[in-house]
Amino acid sequence: MTLGRDEIDRLVDRALAEDMGAGDVTSAAVIPEDAWLSAVAAAREPLVLAGIEAAEAVFRRLAPDCRIDARAADGDALAAGDVVAGIEGPARGLLSAERTALNLLQHLSGIATLTRRFVEAIAGTGAVLLDTRKTIPGLRAFAKYATAVGGAQNHRMGLYDGVLIKDNHIAVCGGIAQAVAKARAFTDLPVEVECDRIDQVRDAVGAGADMILLDNMDTGTLRRAVELVAGRAKLEASGGVTLETVRGIAETGVDFISVGRITQSAAAVDIGLDYIGSPRI
Repeated sequence: MTLGRDEIDRLVDRALAEDMGAGDVTSAAVIPEDAWLSAVAAAREPLVLAGIEAAEAVFRRLAPDCRIDARAADGDALAAGDVVAGIEGPARGLLSAERTALNLLQHLSGIATLTRRFVEAIAGTGAVLLDTRKTIPGLRAFAKYATAVGGAQNHRMGLYDGVLIKDNHIAVCGGIAQAVAKARAFTDLPVEVECDRIDQVRDAVGAGADMILLDNMDTGTLRRAVELVAGRAKLEASGGVTLETVRGIAETGVDFISVGRITQSAAAVDIGLDYIGSPRI
């Protein structure tokens, strides 16, 4: 997955409008107009980098004449102290951009870092990690980009690119078979059905679902579902998955494991911008 230039520009517009308002009064008050800043952005803890292009776009928006020397790329695993980029340019613009740029870089790198930990935890099992729609509104494309950087596979981007029939859909529609039939008649998109009991899994397979979401099932029940389906549909385990439990879930034989916490609960990582000189003041 890649981020389009237009997507980045729209996010930068919104983020800077939120932070800048009528202007950065601190920088205007204390930083000479012709001051020049040299700084280094560096990791302060182990992390997987994501969002460098978005962060650069923020700095260039407020300091078009700045020079950015990227020393790392998205997807790189960095140790504490590793340099992300060297930055030099007009001090006022760079200082005004600093917080917004770091917010994006820290948040997206936090997602990529946690995602990588989950991916490494299930390595060799054959199961694939998926992300979900549990993202901060307005940042979905960026969050899903970060999960892809971390090694996950993107699931639905939204409500428009895949059918996922959940418990409330089934209740309103009158049953799994009825819901799947209606979905088949309406679209050619793949149809997935959420199930939290084995009898529902049996119904979903019988109805011809392409994929079945096994919701909050213990590992024993997951194994029963794998045996029952026997390859007739792809199986996705979901619900309450943690780093401590994900390996055991993967070893049941499911095809996919979706984890909402990689986008919903990932902690921002610590990346700092440190002053190293101002040779043009």
